[in-house]
Amino acid sequence: MKNNIYIIILVALLSFQAKAQQILTKKEALKITLENNYGIKIANNNVAIANNNKKVLNSKYLPTVSASSGANYRRDNQKITRQDNTVTEVNGAVTKSYNASLNVNYTIFDGLGRKYNYDQLKETYNLSELQARETIENTYLHLFTLYFQIARLSENNNNLKETLNISKQRLKRAKYKYQFGQSTKLELLNAEVDVNNDSIAFINSKQQYLNAKRSLNIVLGQQKEINYDVETEVTFNQILNFDALLNKAKSNNVLLKKTEKNLAISEFNIKINKASYLPKVGLSTSYGWNNSKNPATSFLAESNSNGLNAGLNLTWNIFDGGSTKTRVANSKIALENQQILLQQQNETLENNLKNTWSLYNNKLFVLKAQQQNVVSSQNNFDRTKERYNLGQVTSIEFRQAQINLINSKTAYNNTTYDAKLIELELLQLTGDLLNTEI
Repeated sequence: MKNNIYIIILVALLSFQAKAQQILTKKEALKITLENNYGIKIANNNVAIANNNKKVLNSKYLPTVSASSGANYRRDNQKITRQDNTVTEVNGAVTKSYNASLNVNYTIFDGLGRKYNYDQLKETYNLSELQARETIENTYLHLFTLYFQIARLSENNNNLKETLNISKQRLKRAKYKYQFGQSTKLELLNAEVDVNNDSIAFINSKQQYLNAKRSLNIVLGQQKEINYDVETEVTFNQILNFDALLNKAKSNNVLLKKTEKNLAISEFNIKINKASYLPKVGLSTSYGWNNSKNPATSFLAESNSNGLNAGLNLTWNIFDGGSTKTRVANSKIALENQQILLQQQNETLENNLKNTWSLYNNKLFVLKAQQQNVVSSQNNFDRTKERYNLGQVTSIEFRQAQINLINSKTAYNNTTYDAKLIELELLQLTGDLLNTEI
């Protein structure tokens, strides 16, 4: 019975650990981020605002309708003298008046200003979508920078743990040899120092691993810490040649697309300002009702009126002191600035793409060399370990082989994830980041 209880407890603990250490896949991490990330939520809200602004309700194409009403009460003492010298005097004379009206105003022509303003609002909406895409791309890159950092540290932790276990076995062996007089105190002390150093390296790496997890939780928009592992497998995409990358970048890079939209907005801004040179034609109509009740001193005891009133009005600001001319000139300069910025961004993009492409290919070449280094270091360590067990090599030689192995494995892991992140930077420059399988 007691053994059964132990078995149940052991199974429960294993189940809990398996549940706690769930695998957070790259797809799941991206899905959670798109749903919960604070920056992406704000960007999506800005797109919603721009979408509201571009609707016809904000275009000034529709008429305005207003209603008004009022009531007045007046009480005073009045004395009037007529032309025939008759006098009428009323104390506490009361005058009451009531009015109500429905007014409609519509701009028939405003120099095409509202048309260009409406078109500009549409371009502003397109710009907000690009800004949201830029936010998502940057968050995407930040997400996988942290994700692969966790994967890198996870792999390094495994290597450090393996190294620590080997060092502990060596320390145990050194203790036995020292007890039986087969080695010196110096060899034992060296083994103890190496165990301590390996323990410190392992603990520091685990702390970095936990810190990276917390940082990833912020990007994921998770308020509570979640205990999970990540995928450590890395696959590289088939990257095309440089010319193909450059053509994609010229067509799809989000910074270039944003500047192109700003160019269109600046062009519409010039047209909007030029619209002030033209006259404006408006239509106004109203239906009103008025009622007035007068005291005895008034010629009319009561009056009522209602009716329709309509009219056209033309306004033409022939000269406004030069403010319109100044606005047009400044908007032309703003357009020129956007053109200069677009040229600069094109040149900067091409330069960044060349540097990133060169660095990416260099990392892939180094990765192959380091992969061979791992194989060679592993073979060297295995042989050195065999000879160490046979007493044919010293503990210093064994330790050096061990250090070479852990260094080669760490370098290989670091280069693997560095190369993958550079690949993501390439995809971001070409505008393919959100369309490519990680």
